[in-house]
Amino acid sequence: MDPEEVKQLILAGLPDCEVMVKGDGSHFDAIVIGEVFAGKTPVQQQKLVYATVNDRITSGELHALSIKTYTPEKWATAKKLQVS
Repeated sequence: MDPEEVKQLILAGLPDCEVMVKGDGSHFDAIVIGEVFAGKTPVQQQKLVYATVNDRITSGELHALSIKTYTPEKWATAKKLQVS
């Protein structure tokens, strides 16, 4: 898999989010930004994103995915602090 494929999988499941993915073929880092995360715990946020790629993880095609989730407001703050 390439980062764009992972991005498209996440976007298919969370279409109203902004998604950025970096990776090397089996290990990826994703930043996902969306209102869908508002009011949810970090674990709930992670589960939402993992649900979009779970079949690829189960098949072994996607080995590892590190996820950072943000609401748009928290992302704006993180960008000001240069956190990614």
